Amino acid sequence: MTDSNGKGRVLLALTGWEPEVWINEFGKAAPNRPVALEPEGEADPGIHYAVVWKQRPGLLSKLPNLKAIFSLGAGVDHVFADTSLPDVPIVRVVSPDLTTRMSEYVVWQVLDHHRLGPRYRAQQADRIWEEDQNQKAASDITVGIMGLGELGRDAASKLRIMGFSVSGWSRTQKQVEGVSCHAGEDGLGAFLASADIFVVLLPLTPETREILNRDLFTRMSKRGPLGAPVLINAGRGGLQNEADILAALDEGLLSAVTLDVFQQEPLDPESPFWTHPKVTITPHAAAASMPHSLIEPMARQMDAYERGEPLINLVDRKAGY
Repeated sequence: MTDSNGKGRVLLALTGWEPEVWINEFGKAAPNRPVALEPEGEADPGIHYAVVWKQRPGLLSKLPNLKAIFSLGAGVDHVFADTSLPDVPIVRVVSPDLTTRMSEYVVWQVLDHHRLGPRYRAQQADRIWEEDQNQKAASDITVGIMGLGELGRDAASKLRIMGFSVSGWSRTQKQVEGVSCHAGEDGLGAFLASADIFVVLLPLTPETREILNRDLFTRMSKRGPLGAPVLINAGRGGLQNEADILAALDEGLLSAVTLDVFQQEPLDPESPFWTHPKVTITPHAAAASMPHSLIEPMARQMDAYERGEPLINLVDRKAGY
C-alpha cells in the first residue's frame, strides 16, 4: 500500500489553513513522497501518514493503513477532539523554530510587564511624562512557569539569562537547571507562593481545563515587588476561566494579564477583554507553525520509520500530551 517509489502517502487535513503552502513545502522537503488533501469520498488505502490541524471528526478512522498522525501545533488537544481516533502513534511537533518563537514571546511579555510597558503606553496616550522611581531589577522578580515541557524549559533558560529568578510547576516532577521545580497538587501551593509573574505553557487536558480560575488566583502571592501578580497565558484558551480572570483584575487579585489565546477564537469584538485597561491581547501569535520549519523534520521521521526506526516526540494518550 505504498506509492511506486516505496513511500507511504501523506494526507493533509488542515482546517482553516492554506493547504497549498504545505503541499509546496512537502514538494521541497520530500519530492518523492505523494501528498493528498483531505478526501471527501472513500477512504484512501495508500495513505500511511496524516498531518493534521483540527481534522474533520471521523476522517482518520476511515484510513485502513494509517501508521502515524503528525500534529501541526505545540498542543494536541485539537487532535483528541476527534473521539474516533485510530490506535496509531501521534507525533508532537518539536521544532527549534517554534520553540524559539515561543521563548521570544515569553521574554517580550515578561519584560514588558516588568519594565512597566502598559503604564507607559497609557501615559503616552494621555501625554503624561512621569518616570517610575522604583523600577525593580530583573533579579528582584521571580517568574513562575506552569508547564515544563520543551517550550517551558527553553523559556526558563532565556529568562534566567535576563537575570530573572525562575520557578516551575508541572504534573510530574522535573529537574531543570537553575529552576526551582514543583510538581502535582502537593507542589502547587508552594509554586503559587513563589512568583510575581506567571507564564502558562500547559497542555490542555481534562485535568488542566480552566485551571486558571479564581481559586488559583487567590492562592498566588500578593507580597512581591509587583504587588498582585501578572498572568501571561500563551498555552491554550481552554486553560482559562475568562469570567474569573476579568473579576480577578477588577478585584486586584491580578495586576495585569497578557492573553494570546481564548476560549473562542477569533475573540468576539464585543468581549470586554478588548477595552480592559489591564489586559494585553495578541491574536494567537506567540509561536506560529511555519511550514518551512516543520515539514522537513516530519519528512525525516517518516523516512526513518519506513527504515524501521522508532518515531520520536510521541504523545502519551493517557496523559493527553
